[in-house]
Amino acid sequence: MLSAQQIKELFGIHRNTLLKWEKEGLLQPVRTPGGRRRYRKKDIEKLLGICEEEIEKADVILYARVSTKKQEEYLRNQIERLECFAREKDWNYEVISEIASGVNEKRRGLKKFLNKVKRGEVKKVVIEYPDRLARFGYEYLKFFLESFGVELVIVNGKENEEDRHRELAEDLIAIVTFFAARVYGSREGKKRNDNSFMQTGV
Repeated sequence: MLSAQQIKELFGIHRNTLLKWEKEGLLQPVRTPGGRRRYRKKDIEKLLGICEEEIEKADVILYARVSTKKQEEYLRNQIERLECFAREKDWNYEVISEIASGVNEKRRGLKKFLNKVKRGEVKKVVIEYPDRLARFGYEYLKFFLESFGVELVIVNGKENEEDRHRELAEDLIAIVTFFAARVYGSREGKKRNDNSFMQTGV
């Protein structure tokens, strides 16, 4: 049940329009004990032609990923191949793609579809190669999906060796850069603390 203000926020429909529909017999509000009007969400959606029961929600996620912006064309081609595969199967799908290292555990796209999995909104996750999902920890993610009853579909079993080696090099550089920054930052912090200790003479 929605108030007139909530309907305005959700659907952009003004209170006067609701009153007009009511006078025309198209909409029948429910009165609260205080006499305020409340409207059924499904009645509003039916009048707008977007009844939720008639909307088929996407339950298949097509996940595509590349490591760097230099591979944007490869990403587009990857998405196109996944969509072609899904259309052949007549699946109702959503595409989630991103440019991020395969060793990055904080990928937004990955988190987005994992949250959908936890909410029970996904039946299948489709990837082109195992490395698209994760460079390391693939089996853990597969186990996570399967524990929620989600099927992981791999379109192609083996990635092009040249592309695979190039991305692996990119990911290794990302790993080295990450740990070098942590070590360097740790040393800089220790040096500042030592200098502060010497200056205070404590």
